[in-house]
Amino acid sequence: MKASTVLGVLILARNGDRTRFHQDPYSYEPAFTESTPLGAVESFQLGSSLKSIYLESSSPLHIEGMPLDPTHPIPPNKVHVHAKAGGEGSAIFDASIALLQGMFPPTPLNKIKIANGTTVVSPLGGYQYVPVEMVPDSSDSVLEPWVECSAFKKHVTKIYNSEEFKTVAKEAQPFFGAIHDYMFGRPSTLENMASIFVYDYMNTELIHNQTFAFRLPPTLIEQARGYANYHENAVFSDNDVGGIGNIAGRTILHPILRALEQIAFDDDPLRILLIETSYQPFISLFHMMDVLGARPDLAGIPNYASALAFELLRGPAPEFRDFVRFKFKNGTDSDFQTIRVFGHEEDSLPVTEFIYRLEVRVQRCIPCIAPRAHLPNLLAPCHSRHQAMELCM
Repeated sequence: MKASTVLGVLILARNGDRTRFHQDPYSYEPAFTESTPLGAVESFQLGSSLKSIYLESSSPLHIEGMPLDPTHPIPPNKVHVHAKAGGEGSAIFDASIALLQGMFPPTPLNKIKIANGTTVVSPLGGYQYVPVEMVPDSSDSVLEPWVECSAFKKHVTKIYNSEEFKTVAKEAQPFFGAIHDYMFGRPSTLENMASIFVYDYMNTELIHNQTFAFRLPPTLIEQARGYANYHENAVFSDNDVGGIGNIAGRTILHPILRALEQIAFDDDPLRILLIETSYQPFISLFHMMDVLGARPDLAGIPNYASALAFELLRGPAPEFRDFVRFKFKNGTDSDFQTIRVFGHEEDSLPVTEFIYRLEVRVQRCIPCIAPRAHLPNLLAPCHSRHQAMELCM
């Protein structure tokens, strides 16, 4: 399929580098962490990459309806940004701001002429203040629905008690013995692999602690990453596509589908949806969209500043059908690559088929999601975290 026009793009972005992070291994209740200057640079680089792909007039993927002049101030009604406000503190919000700085840099055209004849340019050379929507972490049933969810806790416990998990934990014992001298008393078990101390501690120290980096044998971080990928891939997936393990992907589909409808069907000015979040939705979505059969390397934790783009395309004459294409960028050291979904051999599929397949796959809605009478709002979340938790039990 040759597409002639990019109508809009929906971007799911992971935060950049941050300080050490702690999550409860059963509830995944997160603790406070902070973005680092390195993380801000990573997110800024992602934003700059998105700018060059979708906003530069010379790009073949320039979004229809966006200014051709890249120094033109961004029309606020064409961009919607939603950042996760979880227990990580400001790290994910900071990542969204850094990304937006790269995507919509300062421009001297961001100015106003006031009554006395003076022209005032926005601070910092024309800084563009793009609004960022956040929901209090206690009620964010879209970007952090698993916290305080008893069904999810049961799912995690079931994973830990499975024979497969016990077998992998037994096979990992030599690794845990090898890292003993580098953990300084921190518990080293497969349950704690990604969610508390082991991988996150090792990876953070490797990035920020030169002494640790000089001492750590090079193979250990690769092994830690492998076990962390196994751990999180098991927790945030489910044999049943409509199961609780896919909660991170299923709830985030609500704003994604809503934005697709706005751009494709509603003659809405929206052209860009940016969701800044943590790594969990990537894992679930790749499972739900059958990506891993062709790309088993994506089964696990995406790198910092990764992004999944849903490109909404208007096909050529005479049909002018709308299609959606999926691209993934795994951190700052890679480029966007097209990924195929649902076993398709083509690079894109009709928007109507994409929505229909999701309807079929999530028709047995998890209790945290209220059923709707028609497709566009099928994945709308419950009105409150309290209601969601009651139904989830």
